Order: sequence, then C-alpha cells, then structure tokens
Amino acid sequence: MMTCRSFREKLQPGTSEPELLEHLRHCDACLDFAMSVDPDLFFRSIGGEELVPPGGVDAFVGDVMSQVRVRQAETSLAPHRTVSVWQRLAIAATIAVGITGATLAYRFEHRPVTHPASAIAVAARPPAAHFAPTATKSFVETYSSHDATIVEMPNDGSDTKVVMIFDDKLPADL
Repeated sequence: MMTCRSFREKLQPGTSEPELLEHLRHCDACLDFAMSVDPDLFFRSIGGEELVPPGGVDAFVGDVMSQVRVRQAETSLAPHRTVSVWQRLAIAATIAVGITGATLAYRFEHRPVTHPASAIAVAARPPAAHFAPTATKSFVETYSSHDATIVEMPNDGSDTKVVMIFDDKLPADL
C-alpha cells in the first residue's frame, strides 16, 4: 500500500499508474489534492477496466451504431408536419372568407338594376298574373298644375298606366 506522501510526490497531471489510482480510490485527503492537480484523475480513479460489455467493446460499439441508424431511419420516415394545426385553421378560415367575399361581390355586381317606382315603372306582366305593388312611395291619383309637365307613357294593353310629372313644387321624395 502506498503512503499519502509518496502519492503526492509521484502524482503528475495525466498519470494512469495503477498504484496511484488505487490509492486515490481509498484516500479522501489525496483525492482533494489530486483534483487540484488534474481534475480528470477523478474519472480515471473510478476504474472500470474489469467492466467489459458482453462480446467485447467492438460488438458494443456495433450495437450502439446500429441503434443510431435505426433511430435515424425512424425519424426520416416519420411524417414531418411543417404546418401546425393553428396554421391549418387559419388557412381554412382565409379560404372561407375569400369564397364568401367573392360570392357577395359577384352577386352585388350582377344583380338587376332597379329604377325607382316614382321615376319609371315598367309593366310587362301577363294579364292573368297576380302581383303586389312594389313601390314604397305613395301614388298620385290626380294632379293639376299649370306649371307642371305631365308625360303619359304609351299603354301596352295592360291595366297599368305610367305617368311622369315634372314640377318644381313637388317634394323630392314623391
């Protein structure tokens, strides 16, 4: 057995002498001194020369590398989702808003042009058709004025009569 004094005299950084490492495993005072000289001596003093994996070190390294290759193959074959769930929902909402907006714009651009009932009323209905009045303004049943210009539209044989009245004294919403 080595003494602490001879251990401290023989200790050099990076040493791997078995007698020094054996003393280092059993003496706590020399362990503290050895850590100040070379911190790697702590790991070398643990030992492990007798710990050899079954089949040898080469077989162990081969098994580890085969596991590494298997894990790499698993990750390369796994589906990679580059778009998260929230991004997919945002994309779907954007598409839905776009389609709705395009539909509304199309309907707005292609709706039939309606003229106000007080200005021009066109009656092109068959005689047997039932219809409700579409005008929201009141009708003028009779009107007499010396300053007004009254224009009567030609009748196409229906019961509807279209008359246009131009007078500065009439209210604008009539």
